[in-house]
Amino acid sequence: MFQQAEYTPLLLRNPTLPLSRGELTKSKAMLEQYDLHNLMVLDIETVPQYSSHDQVPEHFQKLWDRKTQSQRKEETAENFYERAGIWAEFGKIICISVGIFINGKRTGLRVKSFASHDEKELLESFSAMLASQPSNLILCAHNGKEFDFPYICRRMLINGMRMPVQLEIAGKKPWEINHLDTMELWKFGDYKNYTSLSLLTAIFNIPTPKDDIDGSQVGNVYWNENDLPRICTYCQKDVVATAQLLRRYRGEELITDDCITIVS
Repeated sequence: MFQQAEYTPLLLRNPTLPLSRGELTKSKAMLEQYDLHNLMVLDIETVPQYSSHDQVPEHFQKLWDRKTQSQRKEETAENFYERAGIWAEFGKIICISVGIFINGKRTGLRVKSFASHDEKELLESFSAMLASQPSNLILCAHNGKEFDFPYICRRMLINGMRMPVQLEIAGKKPWEINHLDTMELWKFGDYKNYTSLSLLTAIFNIPTPKDDIDGSQVGNVYWNENDLPRICTYCQKDVVATAQLLRRYRGEELITDDCITIVS
């Protein structure tokens, strides 16, 4: 006969008592396992492929009408076309901004943009840059897993390009994919809603300029104002904001403005 083991009730720790040295050792900061100097923050800006719905080839007009039926509801396909940049099948990338963390007495951030009216030229420059980076480089974006990463991959395929190894996910196990998403991290397993970058920067007290365009205005600024440099500036600011949010997640100080460099 086996003797019944003595039952010892779980003792709840008094939350008012300070953590012991052992408990402090076990406690880890969020994302502590990642080396920020092997991580690249990115953001993309996209627009409809054509300036207006009437410029779209007739065959693609019909495909656009079918694709967006459920989203449009009562709105016409013509009026809804201003949102075509959201879909990789009907939009194009006009800017990719990236940021890398820099070592020094104080952590810095170096930001560069790849922008062009010629999407393939832009993607080739971006791909060449990634080819010069380690294959295990971690890519990070806000809502990147739902938008930025798949959008870049789809547009590369449409343009007849091979994907850089850092973006390739086919055949990989989930833990082998080096992609971070600051929106997904904020969900902590909750998949019910979308949390914008602007909301997260506000609640984490991350300073962001309020004198610029927002995502809904990018198409108009591109097609009607022909101001790609302005869009690049907006994209760069989102990269900086995402990098700062990552620092907040890790419980670290924000990078000061004098340690942020924009590379032309």
